[in-house]
Formats: sequence, C-alpha cells, structure tokens
Amino acid sequence: MVTSFPELGESDDELTAAAFPTLDAERFARVAGYGVRQEVKAGDILFDVGDEDCDLILIEEGSVEIVRTPTAIAPGELFITGRAGQFVGEMNLLTGQTRILSARVAEDGAVHRIGPESFRLLMARDTELSDLLLRAFLARRLLLAERSGRNLEVVGEAATGPGMALETFLSRQAVPHLWLEPESAEGRATMADQGLTGADLPAVVTPRGTLRSVNPGVLSQHLGLTYRRTPKGIADLTIVGAGPAGLAAAVYGASEGLETQLLDAVAIGGQAAASSRIENYMGFPFGLSGAALTSRAAVQALKFGAHIGSPCGVRSLRSGPGGHVVTLVDGTEIETRTVLIATGAAYRDLPLDRWADFVGSGIYYAATDLEAQAVTGMPVTVVGGANSAGQAAIYLARRASKVTLAVRGDDLYAKMSSYLVERILADPAIEVRTATEVTALHGTHRLDRITLSGDDAPCGCFGLFCFIGATPATEWLPGIAVDDKGFLLTDAQLGDRWTGAGRAPLPFETSTPGVFAAGDARSESMKRVAAAVGEGASAVRSVH
Repeated sequence: MVTSFPELGESDDELTAAAFPTLDAERFARVAGYGVRQEVKAGDILFDVGDEDCDLILIEEGSVEIVRTPTAIAPGELFITGRAGQFVGEMNLLTGQTRILSARVAEDGAVHRIGPESFRLLMARDTELSDLLLRAFLARRLLLAERSGRNLEVVGEAATGPGMALETFLSRQAVPHLWLEPESAEGRATMADQGLTGADLPAVVTPRGTLRSVNPGVLSQHLGLTYRRTPKGIADLTIVGAGPAGLAAAVYGASEGLETQLLDAVAIGGQAAASSRIENYMGFPFGLSGAALTSRAAVQALKFGAHIGSPCGVRSLRSGPGGHVVTLVDGTEIETRTVLIATGAAYRDLPLDRWADFVGSGIYYAATDLEAQAVTGMPVTVVGGANSAGQAAIYLARRASKVTLAVRGDDLYAKMSSYLVERILADPAIEVRTATEVTALHGTHRLDRITLSGDDAPCGCFGLFCFIGATPATEWLPGIAVDDKGFLLTDAQLGDRWTGAGRAPLPFETSTPGVFAAGDARSESMKRVAAAVGEGASAVRSVH
C-alpha cells in the first residue's frame, strides 16, 4: 500500500527526514489542541506490540523509544527515539492495524494523546498538518518494512498456493514482514524454537504468539485489518469490492463526508493490482503498475476517513424500507444506508484436469513481481489475447528464460492494443502462437510442463499465466436484475425491472433502490481501469 511514493525521497536520508519531522511551536499547538495531555515517567509503556490502541502521541517533553521486541533468531532493536516536538504513530492510525512496535518512555516528560475520533477530525480539518502526518506515516511504514519485518515472521513455501495467497495479502496491505523458507537456516531455527512441523505451515510468528496453518483471513483478523464497525454504527455507504471502481468511490465518498466502509474478499486492488504495467492511464506517461495505482488510491481513501476491511468476503445483501444489511461470510451484519457493488469479475479457468492442484503452484492469474520471482530464469506461457495478457508477456520476458503467448484466436490485433502488439512482436524473448490452446497440464507437486494444441509432446512451463477473461461476481445478489451474462443492470437499462416507487432510478442505480453498481460488474461497462474509476466516482454523486 505504501511502496510507490517516490516523492518521499529515494535515499535513506531523504526517507528518514520525511519520516521524523519536528514540529515548530505553532504546528505543535495546533496538533495538541486535538489531544489530552498526560505526564509520563521513564519506563512507562505507552503501547506494546499487538495493542489495538490507535492514538497519535505528541511528545511535549522528555523522550520516547520505539523498539522492536526480540525473536528466536534476532535480538530486540531500537527503531527510533522520539523527542520533544515529534510524534509517535504510523499508517496503523489510518488502517486500524494493531501496533507493530512498542513504545516506552526513556525520559520523564509529558505527551498529548490524540484519540481516533479526534485524529480523524484533525486529518479532515487541517490540510497542512494532514499532509505532513501522512507523508511521515508513509515514510515510516517504508522504513519499518526495511528494518522491522521480524516482528512478523512467516515460515512457509512462497511458491505454493497458500504461500502465494499469504504473500499477496501481506504485500498489498504493505504489512512489514520477513518471509522464511522452511529449508533455510533461519526457517529451520524458527520452526525448532516454535515447535512447528511441516503440517503447521504456513505459520506466522509474532511477539504475542504463533499462528499455525494460517490463511489471509485469519492473519487479517489477528492484525486488526478486517471489518470493524464504524464509529456511527450505521454506514452511509458500504462498497463491496476494492478494485479501481470501489477505491474511487471510497475516495469520493469519504471526501464528501460520508461514513464509508470498503470491503474486499481478497485484497486491495482487485484485478487491476495484478497488472504489471498500465501505460494508457491519463497522467502517467511513463506508466505504472496496477499495484502502485491502487495502493495510492487506498491511501487517499484512508486519508479522508474511509474504513477498509480486507480480506472480508460478503455472503448476502438484504434490503428493506429502512436501508440495507450486508452480511459477511462469518455472519457479521453491517447496517448501511446505501450500497455500491464493485465486485468486478472472477477469473476464468481452463477446463483441464488438475487445474485446481496447480493454482498458486505454477498457475497464476497475475503477473506481478511476486509471481515473476517464482519463475525467474524458467520458461513460462501466457494464455489470452487481450491487453492484460500482452502486458504480462512483456513484463515476464524480462525475468523468464522464454515466454510463449498462446492466443486462441487467429489475430493478435483483434482484442489487444496496437502498441502492445508491436512490442510483443519485436521482443525476441516472446514467441507468439495464435490459434493455440493449452490441452494438458503436467507435474507432481507443482506445474513443470504443458501440452499445446498442435504439438506432439509437452513443453517446459513453470508458470502458466491465465488471462482469458472473467465472469461477473454477482451470484450473491439473487434479487437484483442482471443481463443474460449475469452483469448488473442499472438506470436506463432497467425498464420495467425497476422496483422503486415515485421516482426513476438514479445513474448507476440497480433494480433495488439505494443499491448501485460500478465497474466490471455492471452491464455494458467499458472494461478499462480509467472507466472503472470514473464510474465509481460518478456513482457517489448519485449516492450523495
């Protein structure tokens, strides 16, 4: 979430300067006005690792040490000493994540505690201080990722399905962590110290305990990153799906003062975050990755006060005269005045034997640095004929020994932008095969060969990247009108299927009054990132 902010500085000195500013007397007084003064003594613990306390702490007198607690394979470490005029806190004040480090008073003095509600008021009312604090939080999270990942150690095989799911979640959430392969010296030492066996992996070791056979949902709950009821109890706007449409809606909804809740079943970014490079998004002439674009949007939404829960799957939606109730997969009910469906679409699979066995262990639906690391120096195949497949092929050609682009149709130009086609055809590391399909998968515990139509024998393939489209993720909405392909109908498309009384449907409103749709889940939407962003922002106008 915070890996793509070059404006914070490239060198360690620049990053440290942005991370630990000292407030002058006038700015200090403005921040202190939102807090409660507290005298402290040397040795006092202001917060500990794992605490849910999310106060911003402003140091008036004395000093405070921020420390990393010791683990089985590393000693404790002083991260920074905060002094008078400085403040203690980082991105967890916005995300709600439990504390990563501990804070203890080193010298007698006084601090001001700014609680969550007062902190959000400060961020909303004072633009200058809001920007200063946000820059510091982002820079601190980057430094934490470099220096203090050992407060969350993951032991597991990154190349497996469960390992890849966990690493994707941690990376998209920008959670500082250290990944230990079980066969490494540090991995074996940690497993021995914690009494872990292969059946316990992947496991997460924290100062407060060890989680065995952990998945993203369990870890998110442990870290405090899943759904939490909003301070008002009833949300003004609940957005289901944190892709470009959902993120745009969260930014605009929260900035307009709506109590906004954003939920995603997997991780922030949706399918856009799986794109290695987006070059035709306005304002970025040199391109950027989907993860960079969506991480910036998530930070914007948090800055304006949106609440983000991930992974946080939704099971059903119930609507009535008094509003709507979104029910999560764990049975939790969220009362909300309006709902925006931005669930996008689910990846399609190829109808091949053992497909499920190899997902995450050689079959991937994204081509980011995480997946590329698993196939560096090995042959891979990209399946698909649209822009996402072309972007993946170009990106992987820099890491894999050979990239085969398998396209079912006869014409590569049919669904792919011309600039991508020209680059692919000019790249000697990419072999284009049109009128070609994957007919079989081979391997033991992970994929190592595939068979392509027209070939007499299997060919080496340690990464099969599948970009063959998707189906709308709307099956959990049985009472809302859809087209013949399952995409949600809205406004003028509804005709006599509109169920509201006394008014026509608003733009982006579905057949159920107060429930809106934007992005790839909406019928006849343009399947592009920029279009999804526009729809998400525009839908909020109707909500408002």
